[in-house]
Amino acid sequence: MNTDLHLVMHAIAIRKHGAAEDIAAIASVPLARTADLLASAVAGGRVLEANGRYLLSPAGQLILASEYSRFCDGLRANAAFVAAYERFERINVDLKQLITDWQTLELGGKRVPNDHSDRDYDQRIVDRLGDLHERFEPVLKALVGGAPRLKVYQKKLLAALDKAENGETAAVSDARSDSYHTVWFELHEDLLRLMGRQREE
Repeated sequence: MNTDLHLVMHAIAIRKHGAAEDIAAIASVPLARTADLLASAVAGGRVLEANGRYLLSPAGQLILASEYSRFCDGLRANAAFVAAYERFERINVDLKQLITDWQTLELGGKRVPNDHSDRDYDQRIVDRLGDLHERFEPVLKALVGGAPRLKVYQKKLLAALDKAENGETAAVSDARSDSYHTVWFELHEDLLRLMGRQREE
């Protein structure tokens, strides 16, 4: 498998049912080249396509999994990248708690869904998100230093944070858009695959 095809298949694994533009951005492969590779991968049975969105076939999943060690050995041996990844995982614990606090709140001793009617409560969570992002920035910079392709997440996280700080509640955790949590989840999936690790439930 050539490098561009590996990156495109890797991107499909992260952005399931993604359009060609989404896949090209994550793969850091030009859109025209991505489109050609997608067409070839669909014809070869590695990728499934429906309404302009793509998903790995079972065979494609196996092929991709078998190729990671060859394409990622360098990163997995890069001490600075591994250290940055481990710092990411520590911050990820705080991010998960923050999202729980955003999606629910305590009322009468019970956790109930947050209807976002309490603007002061929401603002405190957004302020925490800003603090977390500030703490995460040097970690993300180190990750991008090892894998420049990850810069796409750098831009998207900052864009989502800006929207959240300007009062767009969907920018924090909406699953249907590039919210902070959605982009973070994709970055986590990307890193897990690069490092050959499993997501902890």
